[in-house]
Amino acid sequence: MAKHIIGLVLIDAPHSALNNAGTQPGQATENIVAVKSLRKGNQTYPYVSGQAWRNWWRTTLGNELGWKLSPIEREKKIAFTAASPAEYDDDDVFGYMKAPKGKSKETVTRISPLKCSPLIAIEPQRPTDDFGVMARHEGDPVPYEHQFYSCVLKGVFSLDLDAVGTFWAMNKTGYQNITESYAATAQEAGATQREDGAWVLPQEMRVCRARQTLEALPVLSGGAKLTSHLTDVTPKLLVLAVLDGGNHPFMNLMVERDNSAGFSIPALRQVMADYGDRFMSPIYIGRREGFMDEMEESFCELAEDASLNPQVIYASPNQVVARIAETVGEFIGG
Repeated sequence: MAKHIIGLVLIDAPHSALNNAGTQPGQATENIVAVKSLRKGNQTYPYVSGQAWRNWWRTTLGNELGWKLSPIEREKKIAFTAASPAEYDDDDVFGYMKAPKGKSKETVTRISPLKCSPLIAIEPQRPTDDFGVMARHEGDPVPYEHQFYSCVLKGVFSLDLDAVGTFWAMNKTGYQNITESYAATAQEAGATQREDGAWVLPQEMRVCRARQTLEALPVLSGGAKLTSHLTDVTPKLLVLAVLDGGNHPFMNLMVERDNSAGFSIPALRQVMADYGDRFMSPIYIGRREGFMDEMEESFCELAEDASLNPQVIYASPNQVVARIAETVGEFIGG
């Protein structure tokens, strides 16, 4: 089965409006900006869309790690990237769909090796309506409103290590990643064709892209309303591992009871017992001091328990990202 790096991410958003929904019908005033939120029963949960999170990630890779980002082309109401995964790092890792107009132009698609959920508040939170005025001009002040919240956002992601740097030119749904004519460009980048028809970039290029995708997490930046609600969106708690298969057993480690959420050690132990034969690496837990300090003793106990399979490595978020990133080459074939 395919090897995946899987991750659970918690982002502390103590005074934030990271992803807005714009003006909402039925609001008392016209110029109010609402945050994105969803309903579960009678409760409200602010969230950041998966698209926004991926945009932070992609932009950080360009700004901090020097990725060559694919240019955007536009044809009237549609837009697409260059769809050149050998040349552009983000076309490879983040996927694309290019469907230009005209019968002579071929449609190509690539399912993103990097998949992620929305970032959703782990506890219900009713956003606060903040009232302000623009009064630096002559005449009456102009009132406006916007929403913000204080919560912890949870998200999960997976990175398909077998798919990074691997492309198909088959006329089959999900496999028309590149055109036949693009094979020459792939070869110029060092790609070779396997017996099953897939084009595969050099191992060092594949390893670098996968490793740097992870290394962007400790320097992640982005979000709306940063001028007045500056929020550090780097993960404050991370759980990472390499898994044989595409399931995501870390999805339910955060549990909610009586409108309050916490990390479940029993849930993690159950995951380790049920999927122990599928974990290909230790489970890396990274926590920033000052965030969920009540979990310190429990995480230390896990890390010190030599009987566990897989083993648990516990350190800061930056340290665990660096350690798992160092091992990526072991799971990407040459």
